[in-house]
Amino acid sequence: MRVLVFGAGGRMGATVCEAVADDPDLELVAGVDPGAAGRRDATDSIVIEVSTDTVDAAVVDVAIDFTVAAAARDNIAWCAANGVHALVGTSGLDPDDFERCRAEFTASNCLIAPNFAIGAVLMMRFAEIAAPFFPTAEVIELHHDNKVDAPSGTAMATVRKMAEASDDWAPDPTRDEVLPGARGGKGTAQIPVHSVRLRGLVAHQEVLLGTAGETLTIRHDSLDRVSFMPGVLLAAKTVADHPGVTIGLDAYLGL
Repeated sequence: MRVLVFGAGGRMGATVCEAVADDPDLELVAGVDPGAAGRRDATDSIVIEVSTDTVDAAVVDVAIDFTVAAAARDNIAWCAANGVHALVGTSGLDPDDFERCRAEFTASNCLIAPNFAIGAVLMMRFAEIAAPFFPTAEVIELHHDNKVDAPSGTAMATVRKMAEASDDWAPDPTRDEVLPGARGGKGTAQIPVHSVRLRGLVAHQEVLLGTAGETLTIRHDSLDRVSFMPGVLLAAKTVADHPGVTIGLDAYLGL
């Protein structure tokens, strides 16, 4: 599979470039990043382009996007229009974006995943399994201090899966919120979500569940960006086998 990396000059993009270049089944053929145009990528394999205007879509099988939502929407549209498979790990896309992708991807496939770390995918699945047995739950997501969106896509996907698994949730007992926002944002089924942005972190999440006399904590920690690469590489090699638009890496893992 011949791979284009969007955001190739960023920290995540550079890690993706290295992982792709090191994999014998993949070939890094192009990179796009307006902030790094003209530089060579982290593997010294390609010169990073300023936009897709100078990329020959005919030499690209799959594009990987870890940018920001506004840029990702344009990048995804380019992939759909040119019959290029797309893997999207960018946060901030919403159900309207998913529907637009479903309409546009007719000649190629698209995977939009809130998290490519296999452990994080398992964490969400475990929370989904546990949800029917616990009437109260809260999600705490923790990320580095350069993450611009909150809550994370992983947190939003987690509460959505939990809400789909159970409709029996106890109401929030809080009546006097001394500090506005202290109870966090409310996700699907009014499950509270708390976002932490702290220097030194990478990507972490805790799902706290409680019932009479017991609690359950499910936690996942990505300590380095390489934790996302096994999922990215798996998806790049198999996206052609998953028609249309897929939301979440769990479908690629058979979960």
